[in-house]
Amino acid sequence: MPAEIIRISPERPEPTIIAQAAALIRAGQLVAFPTETVYGLGANAFDENAVAGIFKAKGRPAADPIIVHCAEELPADVVDWSQLSEAAQRSAQALQAAFMPGALTLVLPRGGRIPPIVTAGLPSVGVRMPSHPVAQALIRASGVPIAAPSANRFAHTSPTTAQHVYADLADQIALILDGGAAQVGVESTILDLCGERPRLLRHGGVPLEALQACLARSGLPAHIEVVTRYVAEPSDALPASGMLLKHYAPRAALTLYESADDTRLRAALGAQARRLAAVERVGLLIAAEDAPFLADLPNTCTEVVGSLSDLAGVAHNLFAALRRLDDHGVTVILARSFPAAGIGAAVRDRLIRAASGRLVHL
Repeated sequence: MPAEIIRISPERPEPTIIAQAAALIRAGQLVAFPTETVYGLGANAFDENAVAGIFKAKGRPAADPIIVHCAEELPADVVDWSQLSEAAQRSAQALQAAFMPGALTLVLPRGGRIPPIVTAGLPSVGVRMPSHPVAQALIRASGVPIAAPSANRFAHTSPTTAQHVYADLADQIALILDGGAAQVGVESTILDLCGERPRLLRHGGVPLEALQACLARSGLPAHIEVVTRYVAEPSDALPASGMLLKHYAPRAALTLYESADDTRLRAALGAQARRLAAVERVGLLIAAEDAPFLADLPNTCTEVVGSLSDLAGVAHNLFAALRRLDDHGVTVILARSFPAAGIGAAVRDRLIRAASGRLVHL
């Protein structure tokens, strides 16, 4: 039976709807819900069988850990604070004060009530506090932390609307809470605090530069090691979500074009689109500044994701644009790169993984 979709106010979630969804979470069912980043597929994080249902519904490999979502604090049964160094605890406190609730996930020592299935057997757990009112209300009403990866088929383009969730998982879950489009549009930043120094495991909604500035303001060491991994197939547990080479991918084969020269980049995209148009239905993923130079291409569907000067807007639009290209039946997608500053680093990461590493440097 297909999942029920219930529209819910994103600002003032109706208590009766939240109570219905929370009852399903407590009963071991799966509920998709909006967060500020993307839609999540939630289950009781303390219930091993419920979490197993997430892996089954998504087709997710057991080596890929799941982030645990909390409401207003990171409790001791979720995070074992005693296993964290004093310096790391100070960093965690500063980052929580600055970015939580919000689009930041901290990797911390796993608390005793989190089953190993959540963390792929690792002694650490990724935890965050979503800022979306629906997510907050659902966690509080459920009375348990909620384990939730993105609510889509594994490795497919992430969902930023309830309709995206339905298209991927309608027959796999009980309920979808429709709170409108996600605001940020890319997943949370993942920062590992378990080692000697902070490590950025995934670019996301909180830019690296903001994390560094926060630590510096707090009088803490501000150096953050950036860990870039593109894993073809997981043989061991991955340290965080979103580290596979093929991830966030549309059905159409995507190639990413990158150049410091926009004129050269546009010429290459246009030339390749014309070459492929004879045998393929071509999709273009471009910036607003590119559009006047890439108009009227034959057999080509174009998605403009935003301006080069508004990378937050590009991030917000990215996944929805990729899904629209698939809906238009394109067979190949040619995408332009975006500046890797701020949230642009997350955009670039998602496009490289959506392309399975097919990157053309010009």
